[in-house]
Amino acid sequence: MLKNALTNLQLEILKLYSTDMSEEELNELKKILAENYAKKAIREADKIWSEGNFTESDMKNWLHG
Repeated sequence: MLKNALTNLQLEILKLYSTDMSEEELNELKKILAENYAKKAIREADKIWSEGNFTESDMKNWLHG
């Protein structure tokens, strides 16, 4: 059985954006995607932080050894 070389996300983006985009539009899309992933990462970090009952002192120890 042949496995797709592209992920479902990549295939969907190819279908969605099958026309050329200007550099400005492409950069805007990249920024939107980056912001979306950054927000998701921050939400997950906040969740881990609150579930772990970490303190400001813990953070300082991690950052400065």
